[in-house]
Amino acid sequence: MQDTLNFAKQRLEKNGYLDLDVDPTLDLMEAITKLKKEKNMILLAHYYQESEIQDLADYVGDSLQLAQMAEKTDADIIVFAGVHFMAETAKILNPSKKVLLPDLKAGCSLAESCPAPLFAKYKEQHPDHVVVSYINCTAALKTLTDIVCTSSNAKYVINSIPEETPIIFAPDKNLGAYLQKETGRENMLLWNGACMVHEIFSHEKIVKLKLRHPNAKFIAHPECEPHLLEIADYIGSTSGLLKYTQNDDATEFIVGTEAGILHQMQQKSPEKTFIPAPPDNMCACNDCPHMKLNTLEKLYLCMEHELPEIHIDPAIIERAKLPIDRMMEISAKAGL
Repeated sequence: MQDTLNFAKQRLEKNGYLDLDVDPTLDLMEAITKLKKEKNMILLAHYYQESEIQDLADYVGDSLQLAQMAEKTDADIIVFAGVHFMAETAKILNPSKKVLLPDLKAGCSLAESCPAPLFAKYKEQHPDHVVVSYINCTAALKTLTDIVCTSSNAKYVINSIPEETPIIFAPDKNLGAYLQKETGRENMLLWNGACMVHEIFSHEKIVKLKLRHPNAKFIAHPECEPHLLEIADYIGSTSGLLKYTQNDDATEFIVGTEAGILHQMQQKSPEKTFIPAPPDNMCACNDCPHMKLNTLEKLYLCMEHELPEIHIDPAIIERAKLPIDRMMEISAKAGL
């Protein structure tokens, strides 16, 4: 077994995860629960994870909620069922703790759309601008940022900056355009990045769905394209969408974000109907291929062998933590 593990470790860099066989008779749910207790691990899962992983998690949330939970945990090991930038954020907030990610190749198209070296050159051209970066970015980009934000607190972050101060917003152009409209900030430059999941929703199919379900409300994440936000009954962060479906009187919702959130919506409001907004392809719903790289098998192996582990240069951690701390301060003042 040790030889097999050593071989798997050698292949880890190529594969991004521990490529080991798992006993098919093993109850993975039970085994993962046992490992959490034995090793004092906390399992954090994003709303876009598979439903089985969400059910196992100690905490399920959006980017802001997970960052807040990572910051205050007293667990020895943080296991992040999400994508790479989320695990990086947990490591930045807990440099002395071990942070694990089941699959290192669980990346983010939005984060990848803004390489730090290119952004650094862009920033040099606008030295008088304050940089606000969406948390969906790399640790390297966070070192070039003045304030980080999430979709939950983005308006508060923008409004915390004096109106006369010009802003660069990166990397999501759709969220940036939404914030410009909501805050009236015309002096805001937008980096040309986008999320592959939120960019392929079909306007035509959603309109047809609304005709077939006249009582359904269309709710959308602000990472969606502007022409979709124009027809939305409600626009909000992932946690905001979840709260809206719980509190609103409607019994049917067409949900314009990654389909993983429907699991939580159905759990919170079992009497209501949730329809995933269709993408512009043959699929009925829109899954993030990066989020779905995490599986129960990979999660179990990750926790059993405590690999793959997130490593970040201490100098990057020190610089990247500053804009995250500023975001946390603004969120606390706003009561988020």
